[in-house]
Amino acid sequence: MDGMTIAGLARAGGVGVETVRYYQRRGLLGVPERGIDSGIRRYGSDDVRKLRFIRSAQSAGFTLEEIASLVEMDAVADRGPARALALQRIEALDAKIAELTEARNGLVRLAARCGGKGAGPCPILSAFEPEG
Repeated sequence: MDGMTIAGLARAGGVGVETVRYYQRRGLLGVPERGIDSGIRRYGSDDVRKLRFIRSAQSAGFTLEEIASLVEMDAVADRGPARALALQRIEALDAKIAELTEARNGLVRLAARCGGKGAGPCPILSAFEPEG
C-alpha cells in the first residue's frame, strides 16, 4: 500500500481528496515531500492507518480537535489523558442515547394513539404544533 497518490490514499480511506487536504490543513495528516523524479507526493500504509483512525474517531463522535489531541497523545504513548477523553465521549454518547431513547418512546406512544380507528386528526400532527 506504499507509494500511492493522494487519490489512492483518499480511496483507501473512504474519503474524497478534498477531505484528505482538509485534514492536512488541520494538521491531522502529514504532507509528504514531493518525489525527486516525479514531483508527486506519495503516501504509505501509515497514512492510510491514520486516515482510517480519523474517520473512525469521527464516527465515535470525537471532534477534530479531540482527534488531534488523541493523535498527539498516541505519539507520546500518553494513555491517561486518552482514556479520560474516551470516557468523556462515552458519557456524551450515553446522554445522547438516553435522549434518543426518550424521543423514540414518545413517538412509539404517539404512533400507537394514531393507529386507532378514532375520528379526528392524528395526534402525531398536533404533538409537533407549537403551543400558543
